[in-house]
Amino acid sequence: MSLSRRDRRDHGLRGPQILPAKTPGGLRARPRPTRRERFDSLVLGIVTEIETRWERHLGLLEYAVEDTPLVPDDWAPDNVPLSSLIRGTGGQASRLVLFRRPIEQRCGSREELEAMVLMIVVEQIAELLGLDAEQVDPRYRAEE
Repeated sequence: MSLSRRDRRDHGLRGPQILPAKTPGGLRARPRPTRRERFDSLVLGIVTEIETRWERHLGLLEYAVEDTPLVPDDWAPDNVPLSSLIRGTGGQASRLVLFRRPIEQRCGSREELEAMVLMIVVEQIAELLGLDAEQVDPRYRAEE
């Protein structure tokens, strides 16, 4: 009999069985954040900073992150939107949606990603408030 454990399809151990039960300190190791979680965290940080400055003027504004936008089949691939701003009416909140995959594909590093997300959020909030982007956040630099 072999010492290795196999299932009925002759696969080796998978999932939680191959991980150590606990770290030397007695705690389970935290899994590394996924790309989606890192992106959400980045957006949340930028939005929180800007919203702190402009909360009196923004009113009801919801933020969301989607993986990709829904575009028609005949849409040009070089023209994929990075975000969408839907203005609220009456008691409905305005909604700012960032599309994670198209933004990530345009960035080569973490610094570029941070700059791109900042630029997109600032431009959309400036559009909503009817201001110049430089007024919304002094860190804003238009893409050259």
